[in-house]
Amino acid sequence: MKTILFLVAFFSLLHIKLGFFTSAQFDGFRSRNEPKIVYNYDRINEVKKQCSSILPHDSDQKPYGKRFYRLKDRLTFINGDWFQVLDKSPLMPFDHKPNTSTSNPVPKSPVNLISFWVSDVDRAHRSKNSVSINGFLQLGITMSGSFGYKPYDNNPTFRIYPDHSELSVAFQGIVTDNSDDNNGETVMCLLGNAMLPYRDNDKNNPWDWVNEPGYMNNPPLIQDDQILLVVRYPKTFTLTKRGIYGSLKSLSPKTSDKYFDEVHISASLSASANYEFSSQKLVSKACDPYPYKDGFVDEGFGVYKGDDFCLILERFTGQDPLTIVPNWKCNGTDSFCSKLGPFDSDDSIRSTDGSFKGVRLSFQDVRCEEESVKGKSGKYTKVAGLIRVVRPFEDHYNVAQRTGLNNMTLSVEGKWESSSGQLCMIGCRGVVDQESNGCDSRVCLYIPLSFSIKQRSIILGSISSVGEADSSNSSFFPLAFEKLVRPSELYDQYTESKPYYTYSKIAFAGTVLEKNEPFSFGTVVKKSLLTFPKIEDADSFLVGLSLLSEDLTLHHPAVPDSSPNRGPRTDLQLEILSIGLLFGRYWLLQNDSVTEEDTPYHSQKTYTERQLLVNVSAQISLTGPIYANFSNLFVEGLYHPLVGRMYLMGCRDVRASWNVLYDSRDLEEGLDCLIEVVVSYPPTTTRWLVNPTATISISSRRSEGDPLFFKPVKLQTIPIMYRAQREDILSRQGVEGILRALTLSVAIGCILSQLFYIKENSDSSPYVSIVMLAVQAVGYGIPLVTGAEAIFKKSKSYEESSVLEKSQMVKVIDYTVNILVLVSFSLTLRLYQKVWRARVRLLTRAPHEQNRVPSDKRVLFVTVVIHVLGYVCVLVVHKVQPWLVELEEYTGLVQDFFLLPQVIGNLIWQLDCVPLRKSYFIGLTVIQLLPHVYDYIRSPIPNPYFAEEYEFVDPRLDFYSRIGDVLIPMIAILLAVFVYVQQKLGYEKLARVLDFGKFRVLPRRSVAYERLPPVVAEAEMTSGVNGGDATRKEVDIE
Repeated sequence: MKTILFLVAFFSLLHIKLGFFTSAQFDGFRSRNEPKIVYNYDRINEVKKQCSSILPHDSDQKPYGKRFYRLKDRLTFINGDWFQVLDKSPLMPFDHKPNTSTSNPVPKSPVNLISFWVSDVDRAHRSKNSVSINGFLQLGITMSGSFGYKPYDNNPTFRIYPDHSELSVAFQGIVTDNSDDNNGETVMCLLGNAMLPYRDNDKNNPWDWVNEPGYMNNPPLIQDDQILLVVRYPKTFTLTKRGIYGSLKSLSPKTSDKYFDEVHISASLSASANYEFSSQKLVSKACDPYPYKDGFVDEGFGVYKGDDFCLILERFTGQDPLTIVPNWKCNGTDSFCSKLGPFDSDDSIRSTDGSFKGVRLSFQDVRCEEESVKGKSGKYTKVAGLIRVVRPFEDHYNVAQRTGLNNMTLSVEGKWESSSGQLCMIGCRGVVDQESNGCDSRVCLYIPLSFSIKQRSIILGSISSVGEADSSNSSFFPLAFEKLVRPSELYDQYTESKPYYTYSKIAFAGTVLEKNEPFSFGTVVKKSLLTFPKIEDADSFLVGLSLLSEDLTLHHPAVPDSSPNRGPRTDLQLEILSIGLLFGRYWLLQNDSVTEEDTPYHSQKTYTERQLLVNVSAQISLTGPIYANFSNLFVEGLYHPLVGRMYLMGCRDVRASWNVLYDSRDLEEGLDCLIEVVVSYPPTTTRWLVNPTATISISSRRSEGDPLFFKPVKLQTIPIMYRAQREDILSRQGVEGILRALTLSVAIGCILSQLFYIKENSDSSPYVSIVMLAVQAVGYGIPLVTGAEAIFKKSKSYEESSVLEKSQMVKVIDYTVNILVLVSFSLTLRLYQKVWRARVRLLTRAPHEQNRVPSDKRVLFVTVVIHVLGYVCVLVVHKVQPWLVELEEYTGLVQDFFLLPQVIGNLIWQLDCVPLRKSYFIGLTVIQLLPHVYDYIRSPIPNPYFAEEYEFVDPRLDFYSRIGDVLIPMIAILLAVFVYVQQKLGYEKLARVLDFGKFRVLPRRSVAYERLPPVVAEAEMTSGVNGGDATRKEVDIE
């Protein structure tokens, strides 16, 4: 019984302890990440007094009930617009100092953004027709930021720094409905508390303190709790009722420093609001009869008519904005042809002079609803959204988050039917009133399936005026827009509809081939010896084409090829759109529009050069102001796999003013197609013979007097790597790791052979240079301390890449190499110990004849002098690299010349014995030379990801250059030969051989360097037992 009571008490105590720990743990977690904030509702009576004219009487309404369900989401709006009609009391300052160092001609202007979040809903004290809430508002002026995230704290603040000002206001108040039907509004009336920036009485300069230094850290502020916020929300989210409107007012008298002019607010409902398609009459006004006969219907290109139109539309419009096409077909006044459709224009848009360069359209908040129509068997989908103008200086990611409605936005709603593939919508500009004024624009949009050099758009459409059949009587010329196709986007449901490409410039590309590839001996050699990317034998012909497309794609920095020095860098993007019969990439179980039966590639064993040519189309883009005239280039032509070249004709988006485009009669669909492009690829094999860089040349066929002429451009990329070579990077790590392990194993064998040799020939061991052994020990010791490679150091540039991870096999090899390095280091120290002890024994036998014992003092001095002079010469030759980098590389050179101290010591000590075994010094010399041989035969740059940062891979900067990989081994072999001759002949014979009459290269042998008699064993003094006589006993203690 006692035992049972004890167990019960124990587990109860344990339960209490665990419960306390768990509670404390979770309470601490909550206190750190979700601090509990107590919201006050002490100003509700004051709110009712100030909002009496807005709030309805309780008797007129039903209890609020469940209408505050998801109230936080319904009342929250993000990145709306605000503005003031200024009298003399602006709300906040803004500090913007134009950057005169930039040459950007596009004028930038700040934007006014406002966001509101509901912090708390007082469900416990709601009345019949209203509910109390706490909210937090943030508004400001910014050049490039946004207010998309609620601050962590709800404290009213004001912050200002260059190009950004923001004011935060905490509110409490009431939310109510002004009617029961869906046509009414939800009204929010709140009183706020803020820290307003102090404003001077000078109307011309109210923010003089902004010019003072340090204003950002301590701006002058005034506390104000008399701020009234009134916001009206539509109950239904429709085409004409998608806006949120309100105002922010100061209740202080106009004479007060706290007073500010009224702030007007505009936003749209959040994505969580349900949209109602209820504007069929307006849609019929723009789209009947359907499909509307715009400029694209009769062009005959294939369009998407599948079941996933909305999914594809959201994917293509959600990634990048739409590009506006210049009105190159317009023939009217300048104001008419340069007008941005139904939208208003500011200075940044007007400065484009009708070319609309940099002006884009963001298609936001796409909503779809499918329904069946009687008498129609195809798909019928209702579509709604918001089109917003992105000005040239704006970041489209920030613009895509804005929700304000103004004259640069177009609310759209319409229909799409699979029978035609046309999306036709009515567009309402800015704020729409009850009479639907402003709903006078028509938007037609298509998703093409057919592509050509003049049709590269995956989204195509136009915005035109409604109600005026004659375009000459319209208020604006139809505004065309597009989105260029990207091969990376060609997947999923879109490719199931089998898009295709039509070649139209192949004959012109043939003339480019004939002009740029004349018959020459070099061309014959290139075709015979070098191999370039080609269609490999894969599982299917489509896979082979897709792999070739991947190899021909370029995403690399490039510099002018003709400049002797590196010019301005540009990012070159060459994306293959189609190759042969394949459009885009081949994805398994998709894109099966081409089958093996359609391709006779494997039906023959031999082909002519003409049969090997492959049709190809691509898209080229260059960054940088000097390439602005052809930042996007559409090319089409032939790829010659025998020489690794593409011969292309190109079309560019000119982006000139509308009148220049209209007067240029030789344009094709507004594109300049008189451009020749030649792209040269490096070979896939023998990369050590050819610099593995691609070159691209772009030239115009126009005369120099033509306004569309441009000077030829020739660019060279950084070293590139093909798909198979990228796959070989990790395998190369493994191969080089195995080579390191093998060479270190051989080095261990050489050192062991020298140890055994010294044990058998102890009389010559003092003549092994200690400096030489120290150089080897340092060479093995540095990798143990720093983690550097002991052998093949110069070939490890790829191992620094963050994009490649070592495989398990490589890690095992690295561990093995480290163990072998440690063994080599230990054996070298043992060899050093034996030589040192041998010299100590000589000193013990002849303490008064120390000059007859080999010493490395002079050897060290001469070696250091030689290497210092060599290092200075290297610094003079390699001026472009820092001295520390050169010192690191020169350390490897000292290890390569490890026999230099032995050669010097043999001359100083006037050697007449054989201290080094041939297998030792010859074997180690071969091992030290292997990295240079490997560097010479391997590809010069194993990883292009390091062509910019890793200077040693640049042949112009490389310490171990091609000449060095030949010269250094020759010197090392010469040192080994010197050691062999010195040991073979001895000093006396060598001196006689080098005598040339009276001229002597080496002096005659000095008596001081005659060797002492050999010592067989190490002497150890012991005391005799018999007779107490001291005797000398020679014992080998090693």
